[in-house]
Amino acid sequence: MAVKRTDALDRYRRHITAEWDAAALYNGLADLSRGRRKDVLAELAGIEEKHAAFWSDKMVEHGGTPPDRDEFSPSERTLSLLDTARRYSTDLVLPIVEQDERDAVDDYKAEPDAPAFMLEDEAGHARALAELLKESADAVGSDPTDEGWHRTDKSGALRAGIFGINDGLVSNTALVMGFAGAGAGRETVLFAGLAGLLAGAFSMAAGEYISMVNQREAFEREIELEREEIELHPEDEQRELELIYEAKGLDRAVAAEVAAGVMSDKEVALDTMAREELGLDPDDLGSPYGAAVSSFLAFSLGAVLVVLPYLVAGGTVAFVVAVVLALLALATVGGVMARLNGRAPARGVARQVAVGVAAAGGTYLFGTLFGVTVG
Repeated sequence: MAVKRTDALDRYRRHITAEWDAAALYNGLADLSRGRRKDVLAELAGIEEKHAAFWSDKMVEHGGTPPDRDEFSPSERTLSLLDTARRYSTDLVLPIVEQDERDAVDDYKAEPDAPAFMLEDEAGHARALAELLKESADAVGSDPTDEGWHRTDKSGALRAGIFGINDGLVSNTALVMGFAGAGAGRETVLFAGLAGLLAGAFSMAAGEYISMVNQREAFEREIELEREEIELHPEDEQRELELIYEAKGLDRAVAAEVAAGVMSDKEVALDTMAREELGLDPDDLGSPYGAAVSSFLAFSLGAVLVVLPYLVAGGTVAFVVAVVLALLALATVGGVMARLNGRAPARGVARQVAVGVAAAGGTYLFGTLFGVTVG
């Protein structure tokens, strides 16, 4: 009986800290948001706090002592997600949190003391987050104030990093497998892998640099065009801003008052219109150097894995270890990409592994059939 009581108290304690952690995440995301999204996230944080209070009461009911709220610190994962949201966008984090809420429903289904309302709350959280993401997606391209010469497909170092790892892993694994299939010696395979790593990394970095330079110049031009619009047609721009605030839920009179206040200072007006209408942060238009370095390092990280075994061994041993490392890396990348997209990890892992195996298997078969060797 004592064992069951101890197990229950341990479960309650885990639930309390998990709910506090979720509340900290929602509060942090709310601080980075505005309008309806801010309100929804703050409300979700409050519900998580109520869940924690429920489990605290359960601990007391069973003779335990709940953890001290003042001694709680958010988990490293929560701090990392908030840092990602702060650096890039809350849109990047919300799909992960949505999946966490769906997982929480499954966790509470296995908890015998979880009340029905708590499962309903967690499922409701997932639906609320999905709705926020849908609203964000609908806002792009459907804003009544959109103007034809604006584009808001912002990207940067994070995107370059994610795709760089994937490209480096798949391309260099395929290259090394091709040479291994041809029966090339260890030195040849190693040289080919390192050459592929450097060539691909420099190519990716150069491509990202040029792409980001052009994109930044395009964004700067859009902001400059917006500046001209504010100078030449301030009444039209003020009305556009009113519509934006009305779409966010403000009363028409309040929206008009706020818009008039913003437009009274041209620099504030430009900064606001850039953020609200164009979806751009004038202080963070993307760094070409950051994207290039991120891309170079990410491609190298993905590409080096299959080369490592050949640094210390050769023949069958190096080949088998290289294949295992490549499969593990492909599964990891697939899982991470699925989580970022709010999809089931298993599906992302299966797809990534299938694509990688197809690419590497094709070059290995090519090398085996043609018996290409490098002297």
